[in-house]
Amino acid sequence: MRDFDVELDTSGLNCPLPVLKTKVALLRMQSGQVLHVIATDPASVIDFRAFASQGQTELLHYRQEQSKYHFFLRKS
Repeated sequence: MRDFDVELDTSGLNCPLPVLKTKVALLRMQSGQVLHVIATDPASVIDFRAFASQGQTELLHYRQEQSKYHFFLRKS
């Protein structure tokens, strides 16, 4: 069972592209849905925390698996 509604793979992209592509994906989603973002840029941890602090999304959790970062964001 998936714990997200939409998945976005931004592997290979560097700041600010993962966050920009995330914003576009969130625009297409319903309030309350969860977006799973996969990123490879180490700076994405800082970027997604800052993005979520703006109040339009909630960073539910993130994890690192080898060189990939997985973020789970809920649209407000």
